[in-house]
Amino acid sequence: MTEAQNEWSRCKPWIAAALVHARGTHTIDDIETGIAKGLFQFWPGERAAIVTELITYPRLMALNYFLIGGDLSELKEMEPRITAWAKGVGCKRVMGVGRKGFERAFRAAGYEPWWTCIARDL
Repeated sequence: MTEAQNEWSRCKPWIAAALVHARGTHTIDDIETGIAKGLFQFWPGERAAIVTELITYPRLMALNYFLIGGDLSELKEMEPRITAWAKGVGCKRVMGVGRKGFERAFRAAGYEPWWTCIARDL
């Protein structure tokens, strides 16, 4: 098993727990396949993990914090490195949809609520 596979196996439970909040949009296998294909970026930490995706809009590219799981204090420590990477690949925005707790946790890093997302199943 490669180091990347070992990291994924170790962090997978945090990502699976976060995926519950996506309400059926993806399975953990979809995430694993997306990482392998380069559709998602996997950011392992010691006590946390993040999955991001790049979204290309007509006027800018953005990094979306898609799945975030594990120790919140470590997640906050990981954010500057991920944001620097995003800027380096041409992103003009970083964003994420998540629980209210993330809004409070990342406020000190300059994040602010821009939208509220509401939805219903049909």
